[in-house]
Amino acid sequence: MRQKRTWIALAAIAAVAAGLTACAPPEATEGGGDTSSNVSQSIAVSVGPNEFISYNGFTPESYSTYNSAITDQIKMGFYTMGPDGTVEPNPDLGSYELVSEDPMVIEYTISDDAKWSDGTPITVADAVFAWAVQNPNLSSGDAPLFNSVSQDLGNTVPEGPQGDWDGKTFTVEFTDPDPDWQIQTWMLDPAHVVAEQAGMELEAFVEAIRSGDAEALAPAAEFWNTGWMTEPGTLPEEALIPSSGPYVLSSWEPGQSITLKANEEYYGDKWAPANDELVFRFVEQDAMVQALDNGDLDVIAPQPTVDTVSQLEELGDAVTIHDGATLTWEHLDFNFVEGSLFADNLELRKAFAMCVPRAQIVENLIKPIYPEAEVMNAREVFPFQDTYDEVVEASYDGRYDEVDIEGAKAIVEAEGATGTEVRIGYSAPNPRRADEVAMIKSSCDQAGFTIVDAGNEDFFAPGGTQERGDYEVALFAWAGSGQITSGQNIYATGKPQNYGQYSNAEVDAAWQKLVTTLDTEVHLEQTKVIEKLLWDDLYGIPVFAHPGIDASASDIEGVEHTTTQSGISWNASTWHRAE
Repeated sequence: MRQKRTWIALAAIAAVAAGLTACAPPEATEGGGDTSSNVSQSIAVSVGPNEFISYNGFTPESYSTYNSAITDQIKMGFYTMGPDGTVEPNPDLGSYELVSEDPMVIEYTISDDAKWSDGTPITVADAVFAWAVQNPNLSSGDAPLFNSVSQDLGNTVPEGPQGDWDGKTFTVEFTDPDPDWQIQTWMLDPAHVVAEQAGMELEAFVEAIRSGDAEALAPAAEFWNTGWMTEPGTLPEEALIPSSGPYVLSSWEPGQSITLKANEEYYGDKWAPANDELVFRFVEQDAMVQALDNGDLDVIAPQPTVDTVSQLEELGDAVTIHDGATLTWEHLDFNFVEGSLFADNLELRKAFAMCVPRAQIVENLIKPIYPEAEVMNAREVFPFQDTYDEVVEASYDGRYDEVDIEGAKAIVEAEGATGTEVRIGYSAPNPRRADEVAMIKSSCDQAGFTIVDAGNEDFFAPGGTQERGDYEVALFAWAGSGQITSGQNIYATGKPQNYGQYSNAEVDAAWQKLVTTLDTEVHLEQTKVIEKLLWDDLYGIPVFAHPGIDASASDIEGVEHTTTQSGISWNASTWHRAE
C-alpha cells in the first residue's frame, strides 16, 4: 500500500480510511476521438515545476504525483479511479472477478489484444514480475531485492499469481481478506525487458521469481532499481521503455518539458488517445496562469491561492476553471531519525505543536479560496467525510487548536532548547508553503525556537534533503485515491513511505488488524485507535485539506476535476482541442 506526496492518505469519499495509489489513469468518457483534422491536437499541460524522474515511478525516490502524472499515461492497470474516488475496472487491460471469499481468491483475465508498444503480448509473466517487485521475501541480506514503494504482496499473496507464464489468465490467493484487493498492483513494468537486461529467458525469469531464487534475480533487481534512472533530458533507449498505455515517451528537454506521443499500438477503446501528443511542461506554480493566458499551456494545475483564483477569473471566457474538494492534505511531519532534535523528545514536539498557528494558516491562506475550509484534525479521514467527526471525537481533545506561546515557551526553556534551530523543509519554490513557514516562524520564534525556512528544489529528489534527513520538520501533502489501508505504508515501522522513521508497536498492531479484515466496523474502530496514538505521540501535525483548482483553455474539451491523487491529468487521453 502506498501514497503519493505532493510532492504527495486516503479513501474514496464514502470510505472510512484514506488511501493512495495510481497504476492507471481513472475512468473517463468512452472511446478516443478522431484526430484527423487541421486542428493541432498537441496539448500542453503543467502539473508543477518538478522535473520528470524516471520511467520507473514505483521506487520511494520516484513515486510522486508529478512523476506519476506522466507514467500513468504509459502504464495500464486492471482498475481506474473515477473522479469521485470510486474504483472502476479497466476493460482496456482486462477484467477481474472475486471467485472466493474464504480464502480470498481473485481471477484476472488479460485482454487478448493487450500488448506492449513494442508488440510483445502482455501476459501472466508481467503480473508475476509486478508481484516480485512488491515481495520483500525476495531479499539480499536484510534488504528486499527490489527498491519498491510497495512491499506487501509477498506476504499477503505468498504464492503470487498462478497461471501459465505466457498465458492471459491468472489467479491470486490472499492469506487474509484484503479490503483493497481491487486496487492492488498486478501490472507494472515489462517483464520481457527486465529479463533481457538480466541475461535471462523470460520463462526462466518467471521460474526464478516463483522459486524465490534471489541470487538469479539480483541482476534483474539491479536493473529495475537503477537502470531506468537517467540524467535529466536523457531518455533510456526506446527498446527499454515500451508502453502498455495510450502514450509512449518521445522526448525530454531538461528543466523544460517531456513529450508523450500517442501509442500507435494501443489496443484499448476506453483510453484510446483523442489527441496526438501530450507535452508536460515543468512550470512554476505562480507562472502557470500567465502561461495559460499566453497559449504556452492548455491545461494547468496551479497551487490554489487567492491570487491564482483572481488571475483566472480575470481571463473570463478564455478559460474554464475546474474546482472542488480533494483527497489531498497538508501536514507537518517530525523527523524521528536517531539523533534528530525531535526524535526522542515528545515534550519538544508538544511545544512545536502548541506554537504552530494552524487556524491562522487556514484563515489567511485557504478560506479566501474555499470558505468551507477548516483546520484538519485527522489523517485518515477528511472533514467532508461522514465519519470524520466521530473519529476526531474519539482521538483528539483539541489541545493544539489554539496557539499557546507561553505554554510552548515554558517547555522549550525546561528542555534547555531556547534558540534551537528548527529547519522546516519542503519542495521549493512554493509560494503558499513559504507563507506557511513564515507564519510558523512568526509564532514559534516567540516560544524560543528559531525557525529556518529550509525549502529547496531538491528536497524530495533522489539523494535530496529529505532522503538525507537534513531537516527537523517536513512540510508537504499526501494525495489519496481510494485505498483503505495505505496509511500502513506511512505510519507502520519500517514501511517504504515512513520517511521520518517513526515507530510505535501499538500503531503497527492496529494497522495489522485493519488491513486483514473486510469488516467496515473494524476499519472504523482501528482508525480511531491509530489516530489517537498518532496524536498522543505527535507523529506529525495535520493542517488542512487542499481545495482543488485547475484550469484549461476554453477550446480544450474533456478536462474534468478529480478528488484523487491522479490530479487533473487523470483522463488526459480523452482531451482534445475543439474543431
